[in-house]
Amino acid sequence: MLRILLLFFGFCYVQAQDILSGTVFGDDESNPLPGANVYWLTTNKGTVSDVDGKFSMQKLPSDSQLVISYVGFTSDTLSIQNSKTIIHILKRKEVSNLDEVVVSKRKKTSQLSFLSAQSVLNVSSDELLKAACCNLSESFETNPAIDVNFDNALTGVKQVKMMGLPSPYLLFTEENIPTIRGASQLYGLSFIPGTWIESLQITKGAGSVINGYESITGQINSELKKPLTSERLFLNLFRSFDSRNELNVHTKVNFSSKWSANLFVHYNELKERNDKNDDKFLDMPLSDQVNILTRFQYLDTKKGWVSFLNIRILHDNKLFGQTNYTPKMHKNTTAVWGSEMLTKRYETSLKLGYVFPDLPYKSFGVQLSYSDHNQQSYFGFRPYDIRHKSMFSNMIFNSILSNTLHKFKTGLQFAYDHYDETVEVQSTNRNDSSVGAFFEYSYDSLERLRMVLGIRFDHHNHIGSFVTPRAHLRYAFTDTSSLRFSMGSGRRVAAVFAENQKLFGSARTVLISEFQGHNYGLLPEHAWNYGVSYLKGFQIGSIPLNVNLDLFRTSFVNQVVVDWETPGQVSFYNLDGDSYANSLQFGLDARLFRMIDARFSYKFYDVQIDYVAAKKQKPLQPKQRYFLNLGYVGDKLRADVTYHHTGPQRIPVTFQHPNGYESGAFGLINAQITYIPKPNFEIYVGGENLTNYKQSQPILSADQPFSSSFDSSLVYSPVYGRMIYVGLRYNL
Repeated sequence: MLRILLLFFGFCYVQAQDILSGTVFGDDESNPLPGANVYWLTTNKGTVSDVDGKFSMQKLPSDSQLVISYVGFTSDTLSIQNSKTIIHILKRKEVSNLDEVVVSKRKKTSQLSFLSAQSVLNVSSDELLKAACCNLSESFETNPAIDVNFDNALTGVKQVKMMGLPSPYLLFTEENIPTIRGASQLYGLSFIPGTWIESLQITKGAGSVINGYESITGQINSELKKPLTSERLFLNLFRSFDSRNELNVHTKVNFSSKWSANLFVHYNELKERNDKNDDKFLDMPLSDQVNILTRFQYLDTKKGWVSFLNIRILHDNKLFGQTNYTPKMHKNTTAVWGSEMLTKRYETSLKLGYVFPDLPYKSFGVQLSYSDHNQQSYFGFRPYDIRHKSMFSNMIFNSILSNTLHKFKTGLQFAYDHYDETVEVQSTNRNDSSVGAFFEYSYDSLERLRMVLGIRFDHHNHIGSFVTPRAHLRYAFTDTSSLRFSMGSGRRVAAVFAENQKLFGSARTVLISEFQGHNYGLLPEHAWNYGVSYLKGFQIGSIPLNVNLDLFRTSFVNQVVVDWETPGQVSFYNLDGDSYANSLQFGLDARLFRMIDARFSYKFYDVQIDYVAAKKQKPLQPKQRYFLNLGYVGDKLRADVTYHHTGPQRIPVTFQHPNGYESGAFGLINAQITYIPKPNFEIYVGGENLTNYKQSQPILSADQPFSSSFDSSLVYSPVYGRMIYVGLRYNL
């Protein structure tokens, strides 16, 4: 085995000696040129420089001539004698007696990648500004890839879904470090302010093995604003007509040419008691949240080092229930039903990366994170407390095999989670730990075929040892036509109560077949995801269009079934039979009249589960959804309008409806107009649910909240009606 490894690394070393690498600058070494053409004279072998002006390519025999060119600069031809790293500066062309010609193209704020092997939707910060976007859970209203639903009628929290499955089957990462999981699964999205986000990457299908084994339906990665490139000062003020207030302040400090830092401060509150549907319960909880993030960045391009350090603290307080609930007077009494939730969270993360200056294709990185999430809450007479401490570490090495067409990433990962949980009168704690190794190979041909093949081996103290394979392939028929295929498996240990806290806002009895033991006797979840997608770009007259078609299937080997099918009960048990989610999505993007972007999407879901009683469509999951977004961008004005149509949903049996029933279809309209009097100043006004649609009876037995038929969990549409807001943004 040792001989094989020596031969393998010896081969890689010898091949690496045949690699020529370098950096292309314009005018001087402070101006790297991305996209510069670098090729061998009289051949078709070449490459282009990356965003930092760096390139690497296979070397030809001695005395070969290398051509370097870039638009607006004088091309140079170099004689290459050895494999020494090249640092080359192109000189700008001298042009006189010519009028200036500016060619511009407005970049789409949300677009699918034609090049990536994975099905990735890139969402910029400009897209997030199209809606109120007070936090990450509200950042998907103008995005057809993600479905947003209210989780219950009390807490106001929104849950996102992908491919017909809820957020626990998505992997949420912040700059590729897992972040929203376990105790923070339900409310974690509301703890990330939208103004902090620089961009989002939404990946459909099983994600990369580098980020772990928990991704099943996809991954949502958020990139935060960077200290080096963010605004010196940013201010956002927001107020809705139902008295929700929000303040965001960002500042930036450059300590030196290598050190810089950000301070992000977020505060929101809602102090007014609103009951627009007259059920004597608050439509939205009374709340206040303080959220502070400090970021430090170190960058030394000459030596190849880059590092980020994040420190965040959060204090979030909520009160919900009947409109006249006062904790000092009514807590632990049957006079008025109410609830409080206090969440304190601390987290820190460190990312350290090194790029070999002479070999830009080779690098290594370390990711470290720690979080402490402490939630104390009660729902009427039902207490629920959870404290979740989590540690994560990842070591990654990147290099090539033979040439830059063949790249690989490999590394080691360690994760640890400790849970202390009190469910009514039952207290439990558990420790989850895992150690794993991964290897991912990518073939990056810009011509036809791209693929990413990954495998990882993990040992978990409760799951045991297991292998996670994943594959993503892209074949391009043309530059604007590509077909993708993906497959892979994922595993996770469900945090059953943290992920289903809406059950506490009801009188339902909790049933678990084996309450004792690790994770209440419930087995880890295991599923396979398969997908195929087609993306085609074309033009009709002067109108460019993109058409995409996705078909995905998630099939569970084991699942923790959450069974709401018996009145007055909610049961958790291991899957015995089939459980699958089939998802089909058709999308059309077009740019009309140069200033208007139009997006249309149709989605069909077939989500079936074998319950104890029978196989049924998953409740509160519509089979069909339609989406339409129109956006206008002018010099002084931006405007957006979005229409969501949600089809009928199956509502499980209740005391009031012993045979169950099907909800009606409904449509929602959101819109926003932004006026830009100055480049650094914006005033915006918008509205959500402009048609004022509300679920007629979101809380069952609202007039008898301490009765056995009380239930606030069966919500399929908005609880409150029209919401109008205004705000302003200022940046330097």
